[in-house]
Amino acid sequence: MGRVLHINLTSEQRTELEHYYKQSNNHVLRQRCHIILLKSSNRKTSDICEIIGIKSENQVNKWIKRYKTEYSTLGINSLRNIEGQGRKPIFDTETDSEIIQKVVKTERQKLDNAKVILEKELNKSFNIKTLKNFLKAMAGDINE
Repeated sequence: MGRVLHINLTSEQRTELEHYYKQSNNHVLRQRCHIILLKSSNRKTSDICEIIGIKSENQVNKWIKRYKTEYSTLGINSLRNIEGQGRKPIFDTETDSEIIQKVVKTERQKLDNAKVILEKELNKSFNIKTLKNFLKAMAGDINE
């Protein structure tokens, strides 16, 4: 059995974590705040995994350790993703949107056909759902 992680929060830290847990629009940040709040209540990591719905105890412990080591310098930002982390988008809005709009206009009744054409033109492989999500995002940008 490994070393048990404990975390002690000041009243300011607890208030800040509760605020972001309840108010943030970012699901991942809310989840990480919840992890820290649960751990500060002396919950077992396995219990936290069950409550949050995470399968890996290592993931929970990683965020606890990161919060403990980086809070003094980064504050609540220690629970955010560092710039450059995460999956990179398949489509680039600046370079790909014109081509995508043109092809989708000609093949608007059959997105499967548009997907095949776009995969050849852009030299990228992607799922039809990725194309639909990109089109929704473009429509959202146009409507704003």
